[in-house]
Amino acid sequence: MSENNTNANPNTGGDAAQAPQRQMIIQKIYVKDASFESPNAPQIFSQAQWQPDVSVQLQNAAVALAETLYEVTLTATITTKMDDKTAYLAEVQQAGIFDIRGLEREELARLLGTICPHTLFPYLRQALDDLIKKGGFPEFLLAPVNFDAIYDDQVRKKQQPEQAGPPSAPSH
Repeated sequence: MSENNTNANPNTGGDAAQAPQRQMIIQKIYVKDASFESPNAPQIFSQAQWQPDVSVQLQNAAVALAETLYEVTLTATITTKMDDKTAYLAEVQQAGIFDIRGLEREELARLLGTICPHTLFPYLRQALDDLIKKGGFPEFLLAPVNFDAIYDDQVRKKQQPEQAGPPSAPSH
């Protein structure tokens, strides 16, 4: 017969007890803001063919709420034009509150810039699609986004001026 200790904590022995436990817990996911404009309706619906010019802007922001709580907001702005007339402008700010513990500063920054936006992205995409369809337009599925590549690119851009160093003084 085996014994089961239901109170056992796997992190109580050895080095594991001294290292903080790494975790991310989603506290809440919500739409922080949403807007839709169709300034040229109803005339825009009479266009013979729906072949719009679409512009997509995506932004990510993180704010510390408490010692381990962070709000991450993923914003997408979709501007769709037909013959230089705006068919619609849709914007959604999808947000989440994340409890994040046990990470070093660089790891935390990467998590807030990659994993959290990746978690919010399907909700953002669905909210945008619903908003656009309710505006009377065809469905719009935002293409997948590689948040790791975007984060790495931003880190590289921030490091470039530092790597260049201060301008050297002219030699005499």
